[in-house]
Amino acid sequence: ICVVDLKYDTKQNNVQVSSRMFINDLEDALKKTSKQNIDILNPANKSQTDSILHSYITQRLNISINSKKQKLNFIGYEKEEESIWTYMEIKKCGLPKKIAFEAKLLYDFLPAQTIIIHADVNGVKKSTKLNNPDSKAEFSF
Repeated sequence: ICVVDLKYDTKQNNVQVSSRMFINDLEDALKKTSKQNIDILNPANKSQTDSILHSYITQRLNISINSKKQKLNFIGYEKEEESIWTYMEIKKCGLPKKIAFEAKLLYDFLPAQTIIIHADVNGVKKSTKLNNPDSKAEFSF
């Protein structure tokens, strides 16, 4: 199971996007896509690992706000038990009225993968669940 959280920050006029994946699943996927041995918790080259991780996520998580595709800026990641939380932001996007997701995180290697998506805009919270191969979700606020 993968979780994607999206939260609109009214003060910054930004959107924070975080995703949680199990370390072993994510490392397996990164090894297969990058053809490199990836150790997220003890990276030999942190900037290279960050780059591979950011590339993997942005190829499999697309977010459009108000019908405009957004760029996910990578901030970093941290460990929580057996999972990794990755943090990204969308800068200066305006108040989201419609958010469309195309999410395929870990779909290429885990046929039974489920992605849970949460969105919070001005205190209004919406959630949905996608089961591989379903990858599209949309919320209106």
